[in-house]
Parts: sequence; structure tokens; C-alpha cells
Amino acid sequence: MGTVYEKTATSPVNIAVIKYWGKRDTNLILPTNSSLSVTLSQDHLHSKTTIRASPDFEKTRLWLNGVEDTDIEKNKRLQNCFRETRRLRKEYEEKLCKDKGADNVIPLSEYNLHICSENNFPTAAGLASSASGFACLAYTLSQLYELPISTTELSKIARQGSGSACRSLFGGFVAWEMGSKDDGSDSQAVQVAPQDHWPELEALICVVSDAKKGTSSTEGMQNTVNTSTLLQHRIEHIVPLRMKSMIKAIHERDYQKFAEITMQDSNQFHAVCLDTSPPIFYLNDVSRAIIRMITEYNSSNPERKLKAAYTFDAGPNAVIYTTSENIPGIINLIAKYFPSNENTSEYFSDPFQLFVGKTIGEQPLPLGFNDQIIPVFPKGSVKQILHTKVGEGPKVVAGEYDGLLNKQGC
Repeated sequence: MGTVYEKTATSPVNIAVIKYWGKRDTNLILPTNSSLSVTLSQDHLHSKTTIRASPDFEKTRLWLNGVEDTDIEKNKRLQNCFRETRRLRKEYEEKLCKDKGADNVIPLSEYNLHICSENNFPTAAGLASSASGFACLAYTLSQLYELPISTTELSKIARQGSGSACRSLFGGFVAWEMGSKDDGSDSQAVQVAPQDHWPELEALICVVSDAKKGTSSTEGMQNTVNTSTLLQHRIEHIVPLRMKSMIKAIHERDYQKFAEITMQDSNQFHAVCLDTSPPIFYLNDVSRAIIRMITEYNSSNPERKLKAAYTFDAGPNAVIYTTSENIPGIINLIAKYFPSNENTSEYFSDPFQLFVGKTIGEQPLPLGFNDQIIPVFPKGSVKQILHTKVGEGPKVVAGEYDGLLNKQGC
């Protein structure tokens, strides 16, 4: 095999606090409303992609989670990312040719690619796998092609793979500005605040189900656009005000307002799903019980202040945003009402050593908490608790053995 060129990178998951649901243009993936998310640490949740280019490759091939996709030519979203990054690489090569001469420029835009991508968490279970996956694809292509563009410009390409992917190109707190132009040139992601802006803010993820959801986000949101009158009210009157209020709350580190808007927007998103014809059910009994538990936790504390905020994307898995001092108590609540199966280390790995010498689920409940608010669910109803923090954006992995492709390029 001749010379090969290769890059490997990882990209994070983002979980929205102002939800994206609905497209005004399904080809360019232009949203009906702006949205805002928190990028989570890659320690627990990330996509990893290796891309290799070679003049010897007969065609472009893709492996996802160890299985080759043999129909990538029919995948319009994938082809969008290829087309746009190759176009920019071609323009860059033409500029380099003028500056350095053609003999000194590698025509990577003409080479076929071998791509291997994997998630370290369940795909299509409502944990934003398509967002991190397409963000990782776009970012790794940009690194392989050495594209001289900004992250916001790159976000417009990632958006054409999966809408929310544009937000996974930044760390910290990220807004996806919906834009108004028909060509999508102003529909882009921007960073609202960096990773280290609010160090006390942390997240707990309750993995309720790792199964593929019954209604995909792509199918579900367009049914909502076509049938829900509540969605029209949401995008015209609710989201614009919430975006302004949420950005202000983040800048001021106002947890009360942040938590209030986060839960309100999650509730309304799922109300919009129910207002769809036929209705879409992403939450299950465990999800609804977690909502009741967090509501009781907030209302029973003596200060009557919000101490935890739940949010659910298009799936049953809960993300709970809270501040660091409340993490142990909330983990204890989850473990009490949704106990683990026998393997406790897989249920909760305790990465920050919060429960050394203690048993989760057996610590005292908060003062004033109504312990009858929900029943204790069967073991395994929550499969895993992940404790994570606000994280950074994509990064290149430079280790010799960190690539996903073998010497033969597969």
C-alpha cells in the first residue's frame, strides 16, 4: 500500500436545555427554532472516528460500531459532509498550488476514504449519538484536510449531517442559532460560555433504556411539524424568550433560572410530542417517576429552592443538572428508588470518590422528603448512573495505537 494519511478524533455528547424539534428545511437541516445545550465531558460519553485517505483505496467505506455500512452512497447526510469538506479541501489545494506549486500539494480531495467510527454509549437510545457522531466526522475530516475555517463555519457542515451535531463542535455552553436565510448560511453554532465558566454545574445521567427508540427523531419531529398546533405557539412565542433568559442565566450563573427553564422546556418538548398525530411517547414509567422524585426533592427542601433540574431528549433517559454539593444526595435518591442489579460497579462507578466507605441508596433521605412519593422500582429499572461535568469540544487523538483502522484500512 502507498502513502496513507490518517486522523483520529473524539467528539462529545451535548444535551439541550432549550430543545431543537422540527425542521423548516429537511435537506439543509434548518431548524424551526434556535436551541441551546451543555456539552458533557468525554470521559463517559463520546464518539471516536478514524479517517484514512489513500490513492490506493478503490472506494470510500464506512464502519460504524464494527459493522460496515454498504449503502453510504444513499446516505444523503453523510454525503453532505463529504461533499462540503471535499469542496473546501479542493479550494485549499488550489490556493496552495498557487503559493507552493502543484508538486508540493497532496490532492487529498481526490482520494477515497476509509472511516471507522464508534460510540462508547448506546446508539439511537436518546443519548444524542447522531450529534456526537456527525460532529466527530466533520471535525476529523477538517483535521485530515487541514481546513482553514472557524469552528462556527465547520458547524454549518456538521449541521447537514445531524442538526444537533453543530452544537457538539464546541465545549461548554452552546447555542444553535436557527438563522433566517434560505441557503442556511446563518444557521450555525456559537459558544455562549466556555467549559470552565460554571465549574459547580454537573450532570447525572440515568440510563433507563439502551434500546433503540421506537420513533426516530427525524421521523418524529417532522410529524410534529406537520400536525402539532402547540409547536407553532412554541416556536413563535416561547423559545425566543427562553433563549434570551437562558443565555442570561448562564452568563450570571443563575442556577434557579437555569433549572426552571430547563425543566419547563423539557416538559413542553414532550407535550409537543404528545400533541403530534399520532402521538409520540418517549418517556416511560421510570422517566415519569424520576420527574416526580426530582419535583419532590426541590419542593421539600427548607429553602424551597430548585436544587436539581431534569431534562429528557427524545428517549426515556434522564439528565439531571445540579450543582456539585447536591450530587451525593441525588445519587442516593436514585439508587434508593431505582436500585441496581447485583453489579454495583457497572451501575455507578463513582469516578469522583463520593461514596468511599458508604453504600449508595442506604444514606438518609433529605429532611422533609416524602418517601412515599414514588414506589421502589424493580432492580435494573435504571441500568446505570453516570456522573459527569461540563466538557470540552472535539479533540485529536494522537497516540500511535489509538486509531480504529488496522494496517489494511478496515
